[in-house]
Amino acid sequence: MNPTANTTERVYSTTDDIVRNLSLVRDEIADTAAKIDEHEIATLAGLLGPNSRVFVAGAGRSGLVLRMAAMRLMHLGLTVHIAGDTTTPAISSGDLLLVASGSGTTSGVVKSAETAVKAGARIAAFTTNADSPLARLADALVIIPAAQKTDHGSNVSRQYSGSLFEQVLFLATEAIFQSLWDNTDVAAEELWLRHANLE
Repeated sequence: MNPTANTTERVYSTTDDIVRNLSLVRDEIADTAAKIDEHEIATLAGLLGPNSRVFVAGAGRSGLVLRMAAMRLMHLGLTVHIAGDTTTPAISSGDLLLVASGSGTTSGVVKSAETAVKAGARIAAFTTNADSPLARLADALVIIPAAQKTDHGSNVSRQYSGSLFEQVLFLATEAIFQSLWDNTDVAAEELWLRHANLE
C-alpha cells in the first residue's frame, strides 16, 4: 500500500464535499446575520463620526477582519489607526476604539479597552458574549450570536472554532461601511484616490 496515495485521498475533498460545505457556510452566515439586532449596529455606526479618530484592536482572525474594516473607514476619509502599529498615537478623550472578541475575554483586547476607557475614549465592541468583560466596557455593543472559538460541541455552528463569528463580523462591518457611504455624496472614484498606492 502506498501511504502517500492514502494521505492524498484524505487531504483532497470531492466536489460533493465542496458543494455541501459551501451550502453549510452560506446558510450559517445568513442565519446568524439575520439574528443580529440592527439597532445595535446602527448605534455603533453612529459613533463613527467623520471628524473622530478611530482606533482598531483585535486579535487573530477577528483582528484581521477589523483591519479590513479600518481600510474601508480610511477610504471614507476617517482618521484610522491600528493598535500596535509603530505609528499609532495615544488614544484620548473623544476617540473611538473599535474592538472584537468572540469570547469577550481576549486579554489584549480587553486591556486595550480598559486603557481606552481610562483615557476618556468610547468603546464600540463586537462579541458573542453579552456578559463578558469586553461587553461591560462598551458604549456600543453588537452581539453576534455565533459559537465561541472554544465551544467545539456547539449546536450553533458546525464550522471549526470561531469561524462563524469572524465571517459574520466581516458582513457586519461591511454593512456599516456601506451605510456610512450611502449617507454621503462621495463617488467611488473619490474613495479610490485614498486607496494605497505604495502596494
